Amino acid sequence: MIITAFKFMKFDRPKSVGILVGIVISIFLIGQQLATLRFLTGLMTALVENSNAGPRDIWVIDNITQNVNVLSRIDSRIAQQVKSIDGVESSHSILVANASITLPNGKTGAVNLIGSDGPAFIAGPRPSKILEGSLTDLTQSSAVTLEYFNAKTFGIPPEKGQTFELNKKQAISRLITRNAQRFGGDNMYTSIDNVRYFSDLPSDKVNAIVVKIKADADPAMVINRINATFYGVRAWNAEDLKKATYSEILISSNMGVSFGSLIIFATVSGFFIIGLTLYSSALDRLVDYGTLKAIGATNGYVSKLILTQAFLFAVIGFSIAFALLLIFKAAVSNSSLTLEFDWPLSLLLFGFTLFMSVGGSLFAVIKISRLEPASIF
Repeated sequence: MIITAFKFMKFDRPKSVGILVGIVISIFLIGQQLATLRFLTGLMTALVENSNAGPRDIWVIDNITQNVNVLSRIDSRIAQQVKSIDGVESSHSILVANASITLPNGKTGAVNLIGSDGPAFIAGPRPSKILEGSLTDLTQSSAVTLEYFNAKTFGIPPEKGQTFELNKKQAISRLITRNAQRFGGDNMYTSIDNVRYFSDLPSDKVNAIVVKIKADADPAMVINRINATFYGVRAWNAEDLKKATYSEILISSNMGVSFGSLIIFATVSGFFIIGLTLYSSALDRLVDYGTLKAIGATNGYVSKLILTQAFLFAVIGFSIAFALLLIFKAAVSNSSLTLEFDWPLSLLLFGFTLFMSVGGSLFAVIKISRLEPASIF
């Protein structure tokens, strides 16, 4: 069956090439958009994603916001008081502040200072984001992190020891991060004391508290106890907080509509381009299909022959498109755009390919199944 299907594909090369081009273009666009969207959603929750908090840890923030990028300040005493809750093992405060940066070359900009206490440095950056240096270096006075890609934008070397001003106070880079940016801004990590020094914030306020629970504690139960005990704050599971942030940003910015419409357009256009090309190819081969039916081939056999061609087109087209996506990923790897094509995304893209190719072939299957051998002779 596969050999016969391949011969049919090889016989009509122009249409076969057209089908493959349609698959490659559609899957490349869909894969590029999905990978970019996933990268952006990671930036949306950078405060959580880049932190050293675990999956069972609880985030306590103000009870109004549902966006981790827009956190109001809460009473810092809650960090101590929450330890009295049954099931809580420890708590760690996080302080976030905006700052203006002035570079030695005269360039200026805005950065986001994120502070937490050592040695845990629960706010991050996590080890996988550290390119050079150690978290313990952030305990030094005026020490902050410097993002590798931001350094290029600032026009300074991405190295430790770079000096600049934050809110007109001298700062020095003691740790270099890579891919630790946030959505719509630049992050610099440091200690809470350094954040207060640069921003002149009072010591009685923080933006978030990460609560670590005991091994035998149920996170949901601890969350309910915290919410029932403290006024003006809300405890979140990390995944729920990320999902709430995604929803608010995607809806308010219409980003979801933009990416979604392009993905739908690429899928629908690919479906009909492939389907109509296969249908046209089937019309050109009516005599061949009719001859097969005349010598005893059933509708089931002919349908399988067409579907096998569609499957082969899908495999070949997906392979080419995926190779192009990997080339694109490598091409942008030195920029701040970091794309990942893991197996779940790869399976999803292959599913899109099968839908367009095999689904589109149904036009030809229906046409050939109604064909009477006598009508072609």
